[in-house]
Amino acid sequence: MADKPRIFTDPLAARIFGESALASAEFDEGQTGELVRQRRLFIAARSRYADDTVRSAIAGGTDQVVILGAGLDTTAYRQTTTHVRFFEVDHPATQDWKRKRLAAAGIAIPASLTFAPVDFERSTLAAALAQAGLDRTRRTVVIWLGVAVYLTRSSVDDTLRYIAEGPSELVFDYFYPLTSAPSDPTSAQLHNRAALVAAAGEPWKTFFTADEIRALLLSYGYHHVDDRSASELLATYDVPANARPTDSGPHLIHARTA
Repeated sequence: MADKPRIFTDPLAARIFGESALASAEFDEGQTGELVRQRRLFIAARSRYADDTVRSAIAGGTDQVVILGAGLDTTAYRQTTTHVRFFEVDHPATQDWKRKRLAAAGIAIPASLTFAPVDFERSTLAAALAQAGLDRTRRTVVIWLGVAVYLTRSSVDDTLRYIAEGPSELVFDYFYPLTSAPSDPTSAQLHNRAALVAAAGEPWKTFFTADEIRALLLSYGYHHVDDRSASELLATYDVPANARPTDSGPHLIHARTA
């Protein structure tokens, strides 16, 4: 992903999505070229950070990985380790669609992967993972990307609280509250993007400031809370942010309970 510079490479993405889908710019309307570039770089960087975290956790003895809102995530297909169990959590219909995409692309489902379907109108995350065989007493790394902003605050709180009940390491992203301050150069474009996704039926619902999310995580028992804005995350991989650094937009969190 993101050719200049190359931060993260997913050799399965084009096979699953198709080149036309990868090139889609449906939600880039009204965005400057630089903001689109920075957003795509952030998506690549958060995937790279999640991969690095999973790899480091496994090297340290963690043997369970949970991908929440997995969609077409390919972590379990790229990080093939026989002693580690991967769990993908998503709506049953989404998982059926993914299985079809994988089959069409000729990508085998690894033996280390368990699908944990959950319809939140009928069940809970805890029940779905228990049925899938997750051992809550064992160290687990949880990856939760591109989801929290679309959920209600109560759903986000419940998920963070559930993860904190076990020895867990968590990587997830959230959105800073949108500002209308004229001094923020990305503000208008972020509002425009929010309107586009809302019109497509996926409105942004939940936002946090850095202080709010840190206080919430600490209250649930997380520690080592590392919060990085988009520009700070890109700097981790030596990618300069051409726009003025701002708290607006997405942030990436890395936190632990043990």
